[in-house]
Amino acid sequence: MTDTRPVQASTALESGAFVPSPSCPPPHPSPRTPKIRLPDNSCDSHCHVFGPSATFPYAPDRTFTPVDAPASQVMALHQRMGLRRGVIIQSACYGSDHRVLLDALDAGGGRYRGVAMIDPTTPEAELSRLHAAGVRGFRLHFLPHLGRAPSRDEIRGTVGLVANLGWHAEIHVHGADIANYARLIRWFPVPVVIDHLARLDLAGGADSEPTTALLHLLDTGRVWVKTSGVDRVSLLGPPYADAVAFAARLVDLFPERVLWGTDYPHPNITGPAPDDGLLVDLLADIAPGSEQLRRLLVQNPAEFFGFA
Repeated sequence: MTDTRPVQASTALESGAFVPSPSCPPPHPSPRTPKIRLPDNSCDSHCHVFGPSATFPYAPDRTFTPVDAPASQVMALHQRMGLRRGVIIQSACYGSDHRVLLDALDAGGGRYRGVAMIDPTTPEAELSRLHAAGVRGFRLHFLPHLGRAPSRDEIRGTVGLVANLGWHAEIHVHGADIANYARLIRWFPVPVVIDHLARLDLAGGADSEPTTALLHLLDTGRVWVKTSGVDRVSLLGPPYADAVAFAARLVDLFPERVLWGTDYPHPNITGPAPDDGLLVDLLADIAPGSEQLRRLLVQNPAEFFGFA
């Protein structure tokens, strides 16, 4: 089960260097080559780039310190997994310093999009620079271990900044909070995507209040969900049969409003990182039909993130 306790900030060593947080183990050292062949232009709709920290230092007030996973490492993983495109999510450990994201988008040569962390004070020039680089959304955290949640006024101000850019809002909530924030999510005048299966507690069953809230949001036609993070929400461990079954249910019910991602390199988890090759192979169960798989990995991300 996912540990929901707040993650404590790393402490400095005597040398002044920072060590990774206990919740940020390194990615799997040798992910298997997937057995499944993915459609052309398949997209990892949720991954992160970390470091190298000597070039792109983490924010001093961060609540966790990841293991470095630079753009070259992320893109090499994508090539091995059969993924042509990707969406790089700005991490809370960088705050509003988007240099690492911009560098990765430039290295991607148009094959990547980005999701930024902005607020009402973000300058217009910064927004223009982010949009030109390929950023197409902004992320809002509602998890205590990632810092203070934004206020309603801050959310309204942020939405106003991007109203003319065609960006989406990316919502990161945990468990019961999908029901608590359902009214807010319905308010958004821009498209919304919910991260990581809303990090639902599957122990609540198929008809729990949070599950019902998520399904009702998807039924509006204005909300999407990422079927990433099966390793985070599973109560069973690999191969995460309970979470895979829930993800498959969403793909079956809402084929046009689902996305998928690796979440590489899997920050803020308990225990060792999952095998990314296994996560890719589980797509055979999450989206068992060829048309479902193409929509999940190619068509939906192309439309949602604005790939050519």
